[in-house]
Amino acid sequence: MLSLLSYIVYEHNLVFLILAVMTLGLGSVVTMKLFARMRRTEKDVRQLWLILAGLIGGGTIWSTHFVAMLAYESNLILGYDPVLSIISLLLVVATTTLGFYVASLTQRTYLIEIGGLILGLGVGLMHYSGMAAIHLSGVYHWDTTVVVFSILFGGGFGVVALNRISRPVTRFCQQGGTVAFCLAVALMHFTGMSGFTLTPLNIDLEVTELISEEILGTGIVIVMALLFLTTFITSTIDLKNAEATSEHYKHLALHDPLTGVANRLGCEQYLTKVLSRTGDSTTNVAVLSVDLDRFKNVNDVHGHAAGDHLLRTICQRVTDILGDGEVFGRFGGDEFIAVKSKVFTERDALEFGHRILDSIRKPVVWQEAIFEMTASIGFSLFPRDGIKPVELMEKADLAMYRAKTRGRNCAVGYDEKMDTAVKERTALAMDLSSAIENDQLEVYYQLQNNASTRNISGVEALLRWHHPQRGMVPPDIFIPIAEETGLITALGNWVLHRACKEACEWSLPVNVAVNVAPKQICDPEFPATVHETLLKTGLSPARLELEITESGIISDTAQTLHIIRQLKNLGVKIAMDDYGTGYSSLSTLQNFPFDKIKIDREFVKEIHTNKHSSAIIRSTVILGNSLDIPVLAEGVETEAHLKFLHEQGCQQVQGFLFGKPMPHTDLQAILDLQNGLENVSEFPKVEEKRALRAS
Repeated sequence: MLSLLSYIVYEHNLVFLILAVMTLGLGSVVTMKLFARMRRTEKDVRQLWLILAGLIGGGTIWSTHFVAMLAYESNLILGYDPVLSIISLLLVVATTTLGFYVASLTQRTYLIEIGGLILGLGVGLMHYSGMAAIHLSGVYHWDTTVVVFSILFGGGFGVVALNRISRPVTRFCQQGGTVAFCLAVALMHFTGMSGFTLTPLNIDLEVTELISEEILGTGIVIVMALLFLTTFITSTIDLKNAEATSEHYKHLALHDPLTGVANRLGCEQYLTKVLSRTGDSTTNVAVLSVDLDRFKNVNDVHGHAAGDHLLRTICQRVTDILGDGEVFGRFGGDEFIAVKSKVFTERDALEFGHRILDSIRKPVVWQEAIFEMTASIGFSLFPRDGIKPVELMEKADLAMYRAKTRGRNCAVGYDEKMDTAVKERTALAMDLSSAIENDQLEVYYQLQNNASTRNISGVEALLRWHHPQRGMVPPDIFIPIAEETGLITALGNWVLHRACKEACEWSLPVNVAVNVAPKQICDPEFPATVHETLLKTGLSPARLELEITESGIISDTAQTLHIIRQLKNLGVKIAMDDYGTGYSSLSTLQNFPFDKIKIDREFVKEIHTNKHSSAIIRSTVILGNSLDIPVLAEGVETEAHLKFLHEQGCQQVQGFLFGKPMPHTDLQAILDLQNGLENVSEFPKVEEKRALRAS
């Protein structure tokens, strides 16, 4: 050890020695970083990093050796053989690359250490081949023991260097690998040189083909400069690519892939940023919740490709009308959010909402179809309605649902009463779940009459809920709650059983119509439920009429058709409810075996004021007669309605003209009364029927 230290201190030029150490230190850091980078890379790019790591690592070892030889103070060095010098460079680059390659073949096996050993032995190979390139004025001798130790130092620390990079256990392992690489090169060189003995001889040698120390030094500088420049350029390109990739992934993470607008996360981040920047107490920020009306029907009827085209078109149109401080994003499905900063009054938020509505209302062409969409928009204002993004979005949603209840196709601002309405709705949902057990439900019946004779031809069963505190809860309030909470199936089955049971008690065996929810008609077990109900109650299948809407059919046409055929096999009649409000009523009539068509009340209401409504009724009656399917019109409230329908050939009617929905006892009395009359002219009007029941 003392011999090694004295050799380093007394036989070397300090300036060149420091330069050798700096070369080794810088090259070791870069080499180990490149090796670590190479191990984290896959496929073809990995080979490029391997070559670069081999070049830098080999060049560092070679340059350190020859700079250290320049530091070696001896007048006996005549020069360096150019061929052997280049061969030593090629050898060390090759062995370094091979060592890195072997170590990169595995993540856990001892090939890592074998690669490190190859690296260390390559350092020794370079050192002694480099020494062979030196021409001396004398003879030299190597101490075999020292040479062996130098090779062991190089191989051992080469193993440690790659082991620390490949098997890290702490965050300092990469620095440890760099230090081990430095020790492998430095100890190999200086230990070996400490066993080098040079005996001067007065020999006259021809040195014209040798490289001088000045030229060698210049060559070393050029080689390392080129290598480091190559590494810098490559690393810069890699960094730029990584930044571009990061930005790309960031864009994907914050934007909707279908429409290109901001997604939920992107909108939330933008809203958070906008709220944090709002320092002017006179301005507000508007948060709008946008939901397309009846978008599901487009997907169900025309397919998801049409729905995707519609969403992309709408997003593009809304994006085109956005101004400064306005953002539009998609939460998913047909739900969107919009944000507008610098809002001074609620009118500004409404104006923004109406601009969005105008963009959505524009017709969208898809193949041969034309979609005319509307939307329901609710908005909240910061800081009036909340200061947190989540709070503002929730209140905008509440306002949006209020817009839907107001008829859709409008924009509504949030007010505190909406929170009360939500709480009441939640409480109703909880009470509804126990309404059957608490015997709070009752079936009411609305008459269906022959349009010509006015005789009762059937009744429609309608569910009513007697709440112990709230009284009679309207169906348009609790039925949507039942559909949202999943209670609709249990309620529908209860109505079916109760209506069939009570129908068996009637003196006049008219048909009973029961509404079937979309969720029920899609249930494969529904035919079995109907069959079991008929068996338990004893009602004839021919007297049961199940009413289904087109929206309950088109969600899964094949499955629904299979279920309807099973119901028909039981002998049950199937009626199409709300005819004329769907997207493809004609094709539905063609594909499904209906026993009755029910015209929606909205068309009957406008018979005398809307020529389109009257035309639809005429065409429906003609269609039904041509298909031998009876047609029933709902919403008949006046004699003028009845007269028009009778003249058009409509067979059955239903509406307040013949009475409002009534409980079972009242219906029994009316059926008993009609059963005792010989002709309909003796049949009393509603007021007279009530008087008779009272007496």
